[in-house]
Amino acid sequence: MIKLYGVPMSRTFRPLWALEEIGVEYENVPVNFLADSKKPQYLAINPNGRIPALVDGDLTLFESMAINLYLARKYDGGLQPKSADDDARAVQWSFWGMTELEPHLLKMLQHRVMLPEDQRSASEAEAGQAALQAPLGVLEGALAERAYLLGDSFSIADLNVASVLSWAIFVGLDLSGFARVKAW
Repeated sequence: MIKLYGVPMSRTFRPLWALEEIGVEYENVPVNFLADSKKPQYLAINPNGRIPALVDGDLTLFESMAINLYLARKYDGGLQPKSADDDARAVQWSFWGMTELEPHLLKMLQHRVMLPEDQRSASEAEAGQAALQAPLGVLEGALAERAYLLGDSFSIADLNVASVLSWAIFVGLDLSGFARVKAW
């Protein structure tokens, strides 16, 4: 049985969502990123000491996007793109979500939610929001002529980007200027 290590209120959310969409049986092994991830038994699974990590038979993987791309390719569940071109685009969008969206959303999350009040900076949070305007415009444009990133159906590309963008809920990101993104 697949084992996914991590807790839902972390990047573990991403492969949990993928596993649910795919519909394969799995066990979620709670590993807290603060209390448990540096223990020797977990470091044997993920030497980086971060969550999530996945064990599927003889395969051990870490990094949420790598896990999701693997799950879609191996188990499909309707998430795997049907062509090599769309598979490449799914990888592209997955990397894009991590490089173009996540750093700015993380900055907003830290300065609006995570850090103690006395360490938060409203100007840092606003800088994160301002930096998101260009990538949100890219996403808005990608959705201009199709319902989903790769065409007419939900795929691992959508799941991966949406799982990153889901932080918008927690940080109060204003999506009013991006109607397609908001609807998507």
